[in-house]
Amino acid sequence: MSAYEMKKLEMELKSFISRNFEKPTNCKNLDQIRFYVKELCAKIEELELQFNYVPEFAYTLLAQYNSRQNVLINSEFKNSYR
Repeated sequence: MSAYEMKKLEMELKSFISRNFEKPTNCKNLDQIRFYVKELCAKIEELELQFNYVPEFAYTLLAQYNSRQNVLINSEFKNSYR
């Protein structure tokens, strides 16, 4: 895969994410985050199978969603045991 193709794939993925996903910090609902994690994992798998390349920022975004999910789970746990 050439550098041009990699850059093009990155730009297409960024465009897809900006149209279809909210920023992790804007997510207030666990189900919403779980949906985004599932969709992002599917997209990463698709890119891996089709192009054998996934831009690094996709994994970074996935880590941010997982981190936000952990914060919300921790918050719900604390609230349920007060």
